[in-house]
Amino acid sequence: MTELQEVQITEEKPLLRAPGGPDPGKKHQVETPYGIVTITIHGTPKPKRPAIFTYHDVGQNHHSCFDTLFHFEDMQEIIKNFVVIHVDAPGMEEGAPAFPLGYQYPSLDQLADMIPCILQYVNFTSIIGIGVGAGAYVLARYSLSHPNTVEGLVLINIDPNAKGWMDWAAHKLTGLTSSISEMIMGHLFSTEELSKNTEMVQQQRDILSHATNLPNIQLYWSSYNSRRDLSLERGGDISFKCPVMLVVGDQAPHEDAVVECNSKLDPTQTSFLKMADSGGQPQLTQPGKLTEAFKYFVQGMGYMASSCMTRLSRSRTASLSSAASGDGNRSRSRTLSQSSEAGAPPPPAPTMEVSC
Repeated sequence: MTELQEVQITEEKPLLRAPGGPDPGKKHQVETPYGIVTITIHGTPKPKRPAIFTYHDVGQNHHSCFDTLFHFEDMQEIIKNFVVIHVDAPGMEEGAPAFPLGYQYPSLDQLADMIPCILQYVNFTSIIGIGVGAGAYVLARYSLSHPNTVEGLVLINIDPNAKGWMDWAAHKLTGLTSSISEMIMGHLFSTEELSKNTEMVQQQRDILSHATNLPNIQLYWSSYNSRRDLSLERGGDISFKCPVMLVVGDQAPHEDAVVECNSKLDPTQTSFLKMADSGGQPQLTQPGKLTEAFKYFVQGMGYMASSCMTRLSRSRTASLSSAASGDGNRSRSRTLSQSSEAGAPPPPAPTMEVSC
């Protein structure tokens, strides 16, 4: 990555936002040593700014995973300051045909190794990564091997651990009694959401039941379940070198894994956001709260310092605004613990607690 140069992307037709609607983005197919990957680019390059770089979870593509968040009204204030690059894992893009029988799908490590090719293609040298589930693991793995190219990470539902023998046996046993679709549903949503059969659960189940690329999804699922341990260690040699925001829903399937991940990271570089009433997909169920947290995260890296408050900020206490936005230091300690039942935040402290 050291040989990459930051230059502007030139397009025959500028990526302009359609009046009254979201920017449709421009799709590109990028060749990598592990196959072709589809990316969608929104916006135009901003001098000396990283790209926001997203990676979706198993059973999703960038639309189903991120559209709710990135089309949220208050998010527009943030993304107008950056180019946004959405990655669809191989074979996960809309309309993707099924891979031929016997196709060797990339491991999650290999998916991470595709990212330098993408950055070289778009002529960017640094990113702010936003990943969910398997996508969070891919971005985490990439950040560990290319720390100088990652300015910040938002990791939603990350499980940094390899499956142990008990997990492997349970997974195999579940596979005997449940379909791939149902196993993925259990990965994406909480038990409560599945039992209530919420509208979002129904939509996701419908997507999987009609997916022409279900064999591809199964391959991505298999790669996720074969992931290696990230071997993170607080104070050790293997750790992130950039600010990190960990996000998980209360009672979500991956809550324990994210809590454990938080315990392994540098507390002066890590924010932990546990979101109440958000289920297994907080970027879809609570886009307003996540947008606000992301804005403060970006401001903490020195961007958008003069930006105005979001609507959610304006509706909340002045102490929350001052505590969360008053810090521009990249290395401060911050832990965001979110609860919808709580009221105002406690006074500012070296470790910041934000309740909403």
